Amino acid sequence: MDKVVASPQEALADLQDGATVAIGGFSVGHRFALSMITALRDKGTKNLCLVCNSMGAPGELRGQILAENKQVKKLIAAFTVRPGMPTATEDQIVSGELEVELVPQGTLVERCRAGGAGIPAFYSATVAGTDLEKGKEVREFDGRKYVLEPAIKLDYALLRAYRADRAGNVQFRGGSQNLNPAFAKAARIAIVEVDEIVEVGGIAPELINLPGIFVSRVVKSTYPFDPSQTPQSKRRPADKPREYNGKPALTREGIAKRAAAIVKEGSYVNLGTGIPTMVSNFLEGRDVVLHAENGVLGYGKMVSGADVDPDMYNASGQYIELMPGASFFDSVTSFEMARGGRIDSVILGAYEVDQTGSVANWSVADAKRGGIGGAMDLISGRTELIIVMEHCDSKGRPKLKKKCKYPLTGQGCVSYVVTDLALLKWEGDKFVLLETAPGFSAQEVMALSEMEMTPTPQVKAMA
Repeated sequence: MDKVVASPQEALADLQDGATVAIGGFSVGHRFALSMITALRDKGTKNLCLVCNSMGAPGELRGQILAENKQVKKLIAAFTVRPGMPTATEDQIVSGELEVELVPQGTLVERCRAGGAGIPAFYSATVAGTDLEKGKEVREFDGRKYVLEPAIKLDYALLRAYRADRAGNVQFRGGSQNLNPAFAKAARIAIVEVDEIVEVGGIAPELINLPGIFVSRVVKSTYPFDPSQTPQSKRRPADKPREYNGKPALTREGIAKRAAAIVKEGSYVNLGTGIPTMVSNFLEGRDVVLHAENGVLGYGKMVSGADVDPDMYNASGQYIELMPGASFFDSVTSFEMARGGRIDSVILGAYEVDQTGSVANWSVADAKRGGIGGAMDLISGRTELIIVMEHCDSKGRPKLKKKCKYPLTGQGCVSYVVTDLALLKWEGDKFVLLETAPGFSAQEVMALSEMEMTPTPQVKAMA
């Protein structure tokens, strides 16, 4: 049984207009099926339904180049657009040319896993109480609301891996399994682009992450990766604090440092994108195990230069060091840990938190455009949720609201809020103001907030 084909063009020869195509990959560009994505663009196949985590930035060799080429009719994804990044995808969504279905990241891979397992639908608590619940069947189990999620079946899945043998057995490397196994199982035809093809038996059985029974075709990548030419994909920490009332608040690093101090010893913690990723740099020597949605458990601080391994990265695409005892897995397993309540704390950024303890952190305009990512799935396990963000937005408007104006990520789920001005804790039925940034009074902080909060009798200075 030889599943190797000569070229990406041959691998995609029978892909027709109107096909449902999944593109695997997560965050870092070099672990996308670059050869096949380019070949599909050049083939010009139209009216595609594209399933992916995100479309990428303008010109990136991801789904975005297919949208730029007007080949996509429908998009099923966890990210459609990101603030401050105009794309062909966003333009086509706004104009009505591109139909979009936003799906939380963990739900997306679970729907594909179900499609490959012969399960037509399942109930999940992830989107309950949010705008994404609308139009779906809702049932109650053990006093909690669950929403019926339909399985996703694919015509094709375009995947990228480290190596494969001629029988289609696939080995991924590091944190690069992510969505690939779930997409392969849901697909009628799964095509894997690899760095290296070996003879059958050339991969030890215990190193095979995706058995050949799920793989239809294997093709050698025509885009070899040179790590020296790949810039580190990370947001540089702010070195200057914002000012309020003419006084400096905490830096973004200062926010991360204060949030790290909240994390309990002996806990498993997930870090979101942006400010949360900086928390990892303040946990050295702590009995804390970090979890990333792309499939890593047990990583440490961010690294650069000679310390970079291109397959060791977190959910934000930042290169990381591994700690003793680290492990890798796919996104299905990763979100099982979250929804199953195995993660003790989740640290996320947000657009808004309101006085009911609800949070909004994904939509840039409405419930069809934005980046849900994995946040909804992460907090559905009823974990301790720590929100980190600047106190006001770029226009000076309070982000601590009476009621969230953006679509909710979760209802009544926030445990702590750490801003550049304050530390708040949810106690009973309200937020209590515990600390303020040095030089700021409780009255100043409350005046810069819209939500109602109760200061503790002894408000301390944030350290």
